[in-house]
Amino acid sequence: FYQAHQQTYDWFVSVSDGEEAGITGKAKRMEALRVKITNGGNGGVTYRAHCQTYGWRDWVSDWQIAGTTGEAKRMEAVQIKLTGDLANQYDIYYRVHSQTYGWLDWAKNGESAGTESCAKRMEAIEIRLVKKGGAAPGKTTRPFVSGRRDVSLTYQAHQQTYGWFPAVKDGEEAGITGRAKSME
Repeated sequence: FYQAHQQTYDWFVSVSDGEEAGITGKAKRMEALRVKITNGGNGGVTYRAHCQTYGWRDWVSDWQIAGTTGEAKRMEAVQIKLTGDLANQYDIYYRVHSQTYGWLDWAKNGESAGTESCAKRMEAIEIRLVKKGGAAPGKTTRPFVSGRRDVSLTYQAHQQTYGWFPAVKDGEEAGITGRAKSME
């Protein structure tokens, strides 16, 4: 079972087996999620949310709240994985409906689903258990969109007697040491 906490609506009724939790088409942010496995025997589920302002939150399990309530913060992404014997018997697949992107592809077993560094709200989620090694419920190409960019810093030093040294980057030494020459 799983349940979404949504802007304006509070907690929706819990759903299961790939049903949609949350609401699409209303521009309402999903703020929190709860997940539990029934009749799991020796195993359970852990999950965590990537939230506005906070980033990735701590892992929680078995119906604990991932995300926030009462803070008006959007969930942006989620990671879900099975524990114990369940992890040996099943794969857990999940996909999210994200602002601007719509339904993203399916992630599984702890992979990220949703967005990060894009300021896009999650609006809904679907979760399914599949026998270990079974076919995914759909496409798995693009479950996650990251707005992070690889940034590199380039800099150059001008030193007494030597003039400008070649440019260096990302923590490399600029200039020369041990020669008693001032950096200008």
